[in-house]
Amino acid sequence: MILPVVIYGAPVLRKKSFDIDKKDDYKSLASDLLQTLKKENGVGLAAPQIGLSKNLFVIDTTPYGNDAPEMIEKAYINPEILSYGENKTYFQEGCLSIPGLFEDLKRPDQVEVRYRDIELKWHEERLEGIAARIFQHEYDHLQGVLFIDKLSAIRKKLIKKKLYQISKYQQLKK
Repeated sequence: MILPVVIYGAPVLRKKSFDIDKKDDYKSLASDLLQTLKKENGVGLAAPQIGLSKNLFVIDTTPYGNDAPEMIEKAYINPEILSYGENKTYFQEGCLSIPGLFEDLKRPDQVEVRYRDIELKWHEERLEGIAARIFQHEYDHLQGVLFIDKLSAIRKKLIKKKLYQISKYQQLKK
């Protein structure tokens, strides 16, 4: 089922999420997230972005085509970042919950991660490049952190008006 994406200003985007357990309907949630992500033409979507404080997100790198070293289309349940690579790179990030805003952001280009798959089996792996960036972005959502929080103070000041307009739009939709 395609669900509405929560927009900047919604309190759920600032809350730390809770782990998924076997009694949760995590398979339906993962499917709904992936369908919503595809409809919105995004590459990652976390449960808080549809209003649920659950530790689950989906990634779909297929929109990047050959720019992604490997194609990923899957759910990450109760993910953790175990370590960060030393090298950091800039890349322009956006967010479905902050429509129309794109900023260059510096992040580690590699991460060691641990997560459960759709069958709740644990996996550990190293992600690089675009996959590492998307994982970090979506993981931040589960911590109540938005990519704009990682910008310099001067950039935050420069986008303040745009963020205000986005949050006002959120309030008008209610």
